[in-house]
Amino acid sequence: MSANAAIRLRILHTNDIHSRFEHMAAIAAIIKRLRTEAGEDCTLTLDIGDHMDRVRPETEGTMGHANVAVLNATGYDAVTIGNNEGLTLTAEALADAYREAAFAIVLANMPQSASGNHAPWAKPWHIVEKAGVRFGLIGVTACFPEFYSLLGWDVQEPMEVLRRLVPELRSRVDVIVVLSHLGLRYDERLAAEVPGIDIVLGGHTHHLLEQPIRIGGAAVCAAGKFGQYVGMVDLEWDARLRTLRKVEATVIPVPEMPRDERVAMLIEQASAAAAARLGQVVARLPIDMPVDWYGESKLGNLLAAGLRTFTEAEIGLVNSGQLLHGLSQGPLTAGMLLELCPSPINPCRVMLTGAQLLLALEQSLLPEFMDKPLFGFGFRGKVLGCLCVDGMDIEYDPQAEPYRKIRNVAVGGRPLLSEQLYAVGMIDMFTFKIGYESLSEGTEVQFFLPEFIRDVLLRELLDQKALLASGRKRFVKLL
Repeated sequence: MSANAAIRLRILHTNDIHSRFEHMAAIAAIIKRLRTEAGEDCTLTLDIGDHMDRVRPETEGTMGHANVAVLNATGYDAVTIGNNEGLTLTAEALADAYREAAFAIVLANMPQSASGNHAPWAKPWHIVEKAGVRFGLIGVTACFPEFYSLLGWDVQEPMEVLRRLVPELRSRVDVIVVLSHLGLRYDERLAAEVPGIDIVLGGHTHHLLEQPIRIGGAAVCAAGKFGQYVGMVDLEWDARLRTLRKVEATVIPVPEMPRDERVAMLIEQASAAAAARLGQVVARLPIDMPVDWYGESKLGNLLAAGLRTFTEAEIGLVNSGQLLHGLSQGPLTAGMLLELCPSPINPCRVMLTGAQLLLALEQSLLPEFMDKPLFGFGFRGKVLGCLCVDGMDIEYDPQAEPYRKIRNVAVGGRPLLSEQLYAVGMIDMFTFKIGYESLSEGTEVQFFLPEFIRDVLLRELLDQKALLASGRKRFVKLL
């Protein structure tokens, strides 16, 4: 190759696949084809986080090992992690899953709290050479310090981390690529405010960029969600001037076929291993435990009671839509529990006034709230449903006007007082203004990780007294 010839390079990228294993074999086939077209030594393959999602049995049943096996077999060079890896798996589980990784995990803004060092399986940046061109890869993930601190991580503001690392790396590499699980608006800020970045590959907000957004000298790219697309960035590198001549990007739709048979076989094996683990019996129910999205039910009451006792609160609250179906008398397996309550949502404890609680209770009786579809923030159900409660007794008139249905509320046998503060055990989703806005206005918020609400529910399902108590009515209709 002459000194002034252009070197053609290709970056393939995915993001927010969320354990859609049904697409992974086809993604692998597309990546293999596109890599062959460009040449193995000229292609870089990256994932931008949220590849794992514990809603899926393959991930839950193997604690992420199935995802790592697929990433290895597909031939990824490097990945960063998203909140679904970082916040739903403990540090120990992440280390166990990534010990099998044949790729680099780049994660610059999440050192360990205790030591200040990065986890042994992660590095803040990684240099990889393709066709003589040195790529500097920096990974950053969304910053949720209140949650990450409970898992032993000191998650840091990514902009400041990148302002420090990009200049350090710039003189050592030819092209800087940021693997950004931060969201589109943050990616645009990175491109505009941090000089020296050539390419931002994004995720987190599930945005699809069929053409790159060009800001300053950077190209911002993203490939949507759920493995529906593979992103492709084609580069021309001027070997004489040591500079990028051209950056072009697009996305490739993922069809059902063809599939990479090696990856398909790995997924089948992982599914079998996960099914065996999730087939283990975790409880035996002496009675049926029904659920109702639009009214009070034993299972809803049980989960609310579990949140109250787990968080040592006066009141327990949860929306019935977290529970996708009821349970029948007999054995309960880990897989059945996952199907019942798949959302990776955590318990929390907040202080709320009586007025804030009353407003949420009134809203929970209205069809427009019960039927409200929800998306994101860990929710894996369909609709909000009604409020399930524990520690409260409520008298209401279903025929009364909206926001005037509730006539009396007692907490621990005493009338609910508008200005009084009450300790409430509920779900972290409510603190994000999802569902009932007044529940997000609480103070002294305390989150509990790594427990999911299905872990709390299982504790109650094993408690015979709690099962019997779930049949007591909390809502009483006034005739």
